[in-house]
Amino acid sequence: GDLGSAYPEDRGNWTGRLDFLLSCIGYCVGLGNVWRFPYRAYTNGGGAFLVPYFIMLAICGIPIFFMELSLGQFSSLGPLAVWKISPLFKGVGMGTILIVSLVAIYYNMIIAYVLFYLFASLTSDLPWQHCGNWWNTDLCLDHHVIKAGNATFPVNISNTVSPSEEYWSRYVLHIQGSSGIGDPGSIRWNLCLCLLLSWTIVYLCILKGVKSSGKVVYFTATFPYLILVMLLIRGVTLEGAWKGIRFYLTPQFDHLLSSKVWIEAALQIFYSLGVGFGGLLTFASYNTFHQNIYRDTFIVTLGNAITSILAGFAIFSVLGYMSQELGVPVNQVAKAGPGLAFVVYPQAMTMLPLSPFWSFLFFFMLLTLGLDSQFAFMETIVTAVTDEFPYYLRPKKAFFSAAICIALFLMGLILTTEGGMYWLVLLDDYSAGFGLMVVVITTCLVVTRVYGMKRFCRDIHMMLGFKPGPYFRACWMILSPATMMALLVYNIIKYQPSEYGSYRFPAWAEVLGILMGLFSCLMIPAGMVVAVLREEGTLWERIQQASRPTMDWGPSLEENRTGMYVATLAGSQSPKPLMVHMRKYGGITSYENTAIEVDREMEEEEEESMM
Repeated sequence: GDLGSAYPEDRGNWTGRLDFLLSCIGYCVGLGNVWRFPYRAYTNGGGAFLVPYFIMLAICGIPIFFMELSLGQFSSLGPLAVWKISPLFKGVGMGTILIVSLVAIYYNMIIAYVLFYLFASLTSDLPWQHCGNWWNTDLCLDHHVIKAGNATFPVNISNTVSPSEEYWSRYVLHIQGSSGIGDPGSIRWNLCLCLLLSWTIVYLCILKGVKSSGKVVYFTATFPYLILVMLLIRGVTLEGAWKGIRFYLTPQFDHLLSSKVWIEAALQIFYSLGVGFGGLLTFASYNTFHQNIYRDTFIVTLGNAITSILAGFAIFSVLGYMSQELGVPVNQVAKAGPGLAFVVYPQAMTMLPLSPFWSFLFFFMLLTLGLDSQFAFMETIVTAVTDEFPYYLRPKKAFFSAAICIALFLMGLILTTEGGMYWLVLLDDYSAGFGLMVVVITTCLVVTRVYGMKRFCRDIHMMLGFKPGPYFRACWMILSPATMMALLVYNIIKYQPSEYGSYRFPAWAEVLGILMGLFSCLMIPAGMVVAVLREEGTLWERIQQASRPTMDWGPSLEENRTGMYVATLAGSQSPKPLMVHMRKYGGITSYENTAIEVDREMEEEEEESMM
């Protein structure tokens, strides 16, 4: 009985076969697919944008996605403990957690806005349909008026505002109560309650870790597709829809000569797949050792790309209809980000028959898209910290998750104020900007250069039964890090201060934003100092020792440890895991053959090095 206390509680695994795949799809397919991709495509050459998009997916997206899944599955560790691979760089894991925490704070605020609109849609008449409410100004112009007026006399709509825009800025945000980022004003209680509700939903879903969130994603990862198809069919059958789609897809190949388009494509891939946030690594760490993540990589990355393209059709067909109704060109109604989700699309909904129904569906889709990405952020933070202190925290995981949710909710309260939108824009612009790039570039370089490409490929061979081909090796060694370096340099050179509408942020806010990004980068040198101080010997010896994998690095289960990983686990008694395997399964499986091959290869290498 006493032996149980010497070992930490079991981490647990996914309970169903599809849990992992659906969690990854739910994590990658998020709000950005609906509100960033279509707009990015249309501003960067329409259909021609798909060329750099798929090339960047091949160079940057797929290889790094696979690398992150491999690291997680091989070690069964979260984004902090995984740095047993090279303790000198543990700061990278700390940087990741800082970035994810900042993103989780504002991402849940966006979910709170979605909940607000979801409840507002439960009426017979949408509140942003007409002017004449207390929040409307004299500039407000109803599109019904325009349509009736156009027949008799043309209406000048250049300096007017749609009712949906005033509803968003003057009623939901009440932004007129704040003069800028330094003057947040009072808390909007209805937004605060929505934020509380969204944190409560997230907590209840991650309460039992991947055992509970792995079941919720069966709904949240698949349901958006159903709604997306409904919105798509509804959109394409509207008159004028072809105008929008033509606008979205007409290829302008001259755009491909500008570096901006390639950078935009790489950025879209980078953020859309969620590499570097630790979510993929965390999810893969709950897999069994021989799960085929090679296949899963292609399913998720290509599925994500196709979803983005589909979402573009659903969005632009409705924008085409809207431009026809208003009698203005499509580019005047097209917007990206929150402006599309909370102003343009809701306005388009008011023009349809059964508008509350379509509005409810649209916001329900955004809710399910946002939630499973948020589960991943939270799971990442909780797993990272509990893997560091498994004895204390694993038995109290539910309590610890609650503590983190409450802390992040309290930090997010500033976003529910009248000036909260300014803070949200600041967080969005800086929290996961260059800091995230630095984290991913460092990870890539450490795995290939410090840990060693040969060794990493051998680990994958042990796990999947085959070695990654030349395509993956070339990307990991040269193409991916080089592309991301170019992204980082481009981001620094083309730096533009944040703005929201016509509001320019003051200098102190800019500095605060840049510090937010730098702080996650500074974790890396800070981690190095700590790691070096823990070792003994001269400085160079310490650095060398700290950059080598720890003794217990490798597969978490005794029976999966073959070759160099034999008997390096604490409390390991077995001389050869192969014997454990044969006792357990009887006879040799294909994975044992792999293990024998890997052992033989290593013995040969050792003999060569001795000669």
